[in-house]
Amino acid sequence: MDKKHLIRASKRLSRHLRHAPGDIGITLTSDGWVDVDTLLAALRRNGLRLTRAELDEVVEGNDKRRFAFDDDGLRIRASQGHSVEVDLALPAATPPDALYHGTVSRFLDAILHEGLRPMNRHAVHLSANIETARTVGGRRGVPVVLLVDARGMTAAGHEFQVSANGVWLATVVPPEFLRRLDEAVGSQ
Repeated sequence: MDKKHLIRASKRLSRHLRHAPGDIGITLTSDGWVDVDTLLAALRRNGLRLTRAELDEVVEGNDKRRFAFDDDGLRIRASQGHSVEVDLALPAATPPDALYHGTVSRFLDAILHEGLRPMNRHAVHLSANIETARTVGGRRGVPVVLLVDARGMTAAGHEFQVSANGVWLATVVPPEFLRRLDEAVGSQ
């Protein structure tokens, strides 16, 4: 599949498996799954012809591993990032001592004052490494990376989960657990 078609398919999958399944006439289960055949038929009816082999290529080739098949390969879901109500049933997990969040400077004052909130998603997304956070922040402009004191949050009773694609999730990140990465490095 050419790169343009791959990107188009990935974006459509993100939209319909995370935010707007009803737009193409599919219904996600309470834990976010939909039958692969149902999805492919719905996409076809709505102008995106995608074979099972191409769907496999989109899932396997997505650098962010946004999608996952169930153990039988008969159902598919988004790994995280939903704005529709789903329960991914992810267990609590112990994070590394530090996690990272990428943003841009125009949001920085509000974040440092109010903390990180999920906004239109179910959880705050955090990265296990600086480069991923920088990439995420860079989608909206010049990235600013925030250091999240995950160890401190855990000690204070906050819980974390980790999605199938390695994205760390938290309900919120209070401001006292946040520092700009350049400030955190400079203060050590």
